[in-house]
Amino acid sequence: MKNLKLLIVILITAQLGYAQEIDFGAKLGVNFATLNDATEASNKTGFVGGAFLSAKFTKIGLQAELLYSQQGAEIDATEFDLNYVNIPVLFKFYLIGGLNVQAGPQFGFLIDDNLEDSVRSGVEAETFDLSGAAGLGFDLPAGLRADARYVFGLTDTIDGGDGKNGVFMLSLGYSFL
Repeated sequence: MKNLKLLIVILITAQLGYAQEIDFGAKLGVNFATLNDATEASNKTGFVGGAFLSAKFTKIGLQAELLYSQQGAEIDATEFDLNYVNIPVLFKFYLIGGLNVQAGPQFGFLIDDNLEDSVRSGVEAETFDLSGAAGLGFDLPAGLRADARYVFGLTDTIDGGDGKNGVFMLSLGYSFL
């Protein structure tokens, strides 16, 4: 895991030297989360916010983010509140103007959970979540950005149970550079 983190940092740092545009900024938004593959799971609405670092090379770009993300679901009488620090690393392809398609892996680290459980006992959340992310973004004038993204879990969220994170995220950002 440490080698993977180091490789990501090296790749991002090496590519920044060739970038035509480098952006750093903050973003805020809303998550509509659920647990896919879990029967009768309903959506949970939560906050997402953090920082991004982006490099654009003509029609392609690379963006890394550090996000606090409220996720989870409600299943029967059980409330699954899962709070993560997520690190998406997104490749971006610019279509027209600021409109872009983005996709890449997301690495999630559970920092807090609140598993209210009136029926089951011993339910534990996994501390690491590997996901894929895909969506659309638009770089607006004056440093503003808008993103719509779907994050699909590749690993189970609950230890020993079925259910992967599924999050539809809407966010607005502002570039300081």
